[in-house]
Amino acid sequence: MPVLSPMFRTALILGLLAAVEAFAIDMYLPAMPEITRALGTDIATMQTTLTLYFVAFGLAQLIWGPLADQYGRKPPLYAGMGLFVLASVGCALAPTVGWLTGFRILQGLGAAAAMVVPRAVIRDMYTGAQATRIMAMVMLVISVSPMLAPLAGSAILAVAGWRDIFWALVVAGGVGIYLLARHQPETLPPARRVRVDVASLLRGSRILLRDPVFMGLTFVGGFGFASFFVFIASATYVYTDQYGLTPTGFSVAFAINAIGFFAASQLAGPLSERYGITRIVRLAVVGFAACCLILLAVVIAGGGSLAVVVAGLFAGNAFLGLVIPTTMVMALDPHGEIAGLASSLGGALQMTAAGLMVTLAGPFFDGTALPMVATIAVCAVLTLAVALWVLPRVVVEPEIAAAL
Repeated sequence: MPVLSPMFRTALILGLLAAVEAFAIDMYLPAMPEITRALGTDIATMQTTLTLYFVAFGLAQLIWGPLADQYGRKPPLYAGMGLFVLASVGCALAPTVGWLTGFRILQGLGAAAAMVVPRAVIRDMYTGAQATRIMAMVMLVISVSPMLAPLAGSAILAVAGWRDIFWALVVAGGVGIYLLARHQPETLPPARRVRVDVASLLRGSRILLRDPVFMGLTFVGGFGFASFFVFIASATYVYTDQYGLTPTGFSVAFAINAIGFFAASQLAGPLSERYGITRIVRLAVVGFAACCLILLAVVIAGGGSLAVVVAGLFAGNAFLGLVIPTTMVMALDPHGEIAGLASSLGGALQMTAAGLMVTLAGPFFDGTALPMVATIAVCAVLTLAVALWVLPRVVVEPEIAAAL
């Protein structure tokens, strides 16, 4: 990729690697009813293939980060992407929903490397506003994925079967491995690598868990991510059952809800440079909560048409797009010496928060928009509450202040 600037090339490669995880989640959503029928199972069991993927994905982040600190950034990425490709083959060949669930767990274990390690790579190369800018560029690639993945899944269903969706993931994983091998250099030299042992992990984890700023910023992002996962777990049935959309129509509506997020995420870097990171986050979490609460009120009042729900989520996600990349940078920035562990622990905690919200919302889900919108609003309020508590405690480092 000689014509690309180093920053853009890095963002593109890391974004494509991380996008594999998004495709593994979103690409088979339009096919879930067909898979349910083909494997002779029920909706609840099919949803387990998604839930357990999230669980494996979250827990595996505790492993890949420390490995990236000890062996460098690229070996764990190779191992994770290789596991993802093999698991995708297993999903494509799965004879029962039990086998599919097992291979989905392995997919989550492998895909976690492509989410954790790129954050550490960014921390190796950049800090402050520059890191926010490249994180936003990575988020652009990731955020386009939820728009394209369901559409790609619907397109495959139109000409082939649901198993071919997983064969497409095999190809995507192979392309990711190729780009990593050919175009992404190692960013952690041997002199800076940290040997992984139980004592060092416990020591580093203790530092992070006792850091209120790290924990607070992590859960700001965690509750923000939770709103996405609530939507992912509910949207297929809300859009098809309540609003009568086809798989393609669902894919389009799903894509629209991601546009606000990725478009706004590209403004995170420039706005942080001009106005300051903490100010942008403060304004964004207020806007996110306001949009979600207004949408909830409208739905409760009986005005929850498809257009209203899509527009409300679009506006809320636009504000959330300013929150996620900035809080990631702010949480990792003071912990450069253990960036891999910080990234993995932060990711695991965020996934735990997201999984908890989805689990708590499960008993209330009835196939209509109200439970989905209400849970998203709860996530937004929690995001706002944690942000207002932690932001006054954030200290802007001198090099960040100079860059802003």
